[in-house]
Amino acid sequence: PALYRDARPGETVCFDDGRINGIIDRVGNGKLEIRVTHTRREREFLGSGRGVNVPRTHLNLPALSDEDRADLAFVAEHADLVGLSFVNGPADVRQLREELERLGRRDIGVVLKIETRRGIENLPDILLEALRFDACGVMIARGDLAVECGFERLAALQDYILALCEAAQLPVVWATQVMESLAKRGHPTRAEVTDAAAGQAAECLMLNKGPHIVEALTMLDTIVRDAERRRSKGDALAAPLRLPDFPND
Repeated sequence: PALYRDARPGETVCFDDGRINGIIDRVGNGKLEIRVTHTRREREFLGSGRGVNVPRTHLNLPALSDEDRADLAFVAEHADLVGLSFVNGPADVRQLREELERLGRRDIGVVLKIETRRGIENLPDILLEALRFDACGVMIARGDLAVECGFERLAALQDYILALCEAAQLPVVWATQVMESLAKRGHPTRAEVTDAAAGQAAECLMLNKGPHIVEALTMLDTIVRDAERRRSKGDALAAPLRLPDFPND
């Protein structure tokens, strides 16, 4: 419901990881009128349960919904780690920390997923707040991040997140489509092999499930071990950093 309240004409809407993109022409009566401006194929179908991104819309939503708070009670009792998706600012991190402290689980591990423009813009303050946790890491959620900020900016944003987390001495999870063709179809692409090697700059690489996941893990192990022999992580803790520009499209 907040989308219909906060969206404005002229803002971008992306469906299904950017397969279908459009511009909001009209807002009213609990619906949006969207003019489709891009599809990956000449004819696209939009199924149910697909993701929706509104990268230029400032959604006024709390980091934790009532359902999230109920889930956290179970998490606090049974889990070793909790992930917070779509982190936009330090207040989101603070809400999670205060809720975990209320539940008596300040010690639980936390992973903050960076996947929005606002998350990138507020990353230094987010990391400062993250350092208040006993154990915290950052996930580069490349799927939504690419849609939110532009595929052409993804490589620069990866480097930016890695460098800032290196300075803060926080571990990084490199996620989304790591060795995915191999895991799902049994044969890797050349691009994902080199992508996996570049992921050595992070502390963790995350794979999605698939029928060939064992082969994917085996190949990933070989790639990363070889990459570690040929290069090392940077050790500069306070190098000058500039946030990539987000020009209006």
